[in-house]
Amino acid sequence: MKGYIICVYESINDDNALKDYAVKAKEAVNKFNGKFLVRGGKNISTEGKKFVRTVVIEFTSFETAKKFFYSKEYQNAHNLLKGTVLRHHQIIEGS
Repeated sequence: MKGYIICVYESINDDNALKDYAVKAKEAVNKFNGKFLVRGGKNISTEGKKFVRTVVIEFTSFETAKKFFYSKEYQNAHNLLKGTVLRHHQIIEGS
């Protein structure tokens, strides 16, 4: 089964940090052959909390998604956002 990274942002306090993160994160996504399915864009909240940004990345397997997240490359990107965003991040198995 495929693996997905789902990330929803409640708040973004530093757009420049997010831009720097996006460059580094994309390099890590490419290394693990991930595919962005959703990367920001228009959204309408039809139920529950409104989030300012959503990202969905598809990987060939759940294991690959985990390897991506815990990789040195992604963790270096991930650390760029410390203290600048509030978000929910999940690794999910799906079809």
